[in-house]
Amino acid sequence: MLTTGIRGRAVSPVTRQNTAAAMGSGTLPVLATPAVAALVEQAAWQSVQPELEEGRCTVGTLLQLEHLAATPLGGAVTAETELVEIDRRRLVFAFTVQDAAGEVARGRHERFVVEAGRFVAKAEARGKNAEP
Repeated sequence: MLTTGIRGRAVSPVTRQNTAAAMGSGTLPVLATPAVAALVEQAAWQSVQPELEEGRCTVGTLLQLEHLAATPLGGAVTAETELVEIDRRRLVFAFTVQDAAGEVARGRHERFVVEAGRFVAKAEARGKNAEP
């Protein structure tokens, strides 16, 4: 059962693959903002998935992220989320991301509970209707 207060956690090392230079979000060999975003989403969805009915999952719909500090190659970051609001199918998470030196990022993330099969079918239909 979904209740506020559910917490999530995801950890990632900073490797060449998740730097700004590799991900195309900049030129520096530091943790990329898109990698921070993905880690937050991972912590959030994994925290609530066990509480959902079979066939349901969550999809990200909003991410407000302040990237406050750079984490260099060889470092590691930990994203921690907390489910702070439930409004029918809309879930709101507060999050922080830390490295060994302190806070790296913080913000708010929203996800919606969807029926997985229906969601994928809708996406595939949208793809078929798109112009080349």
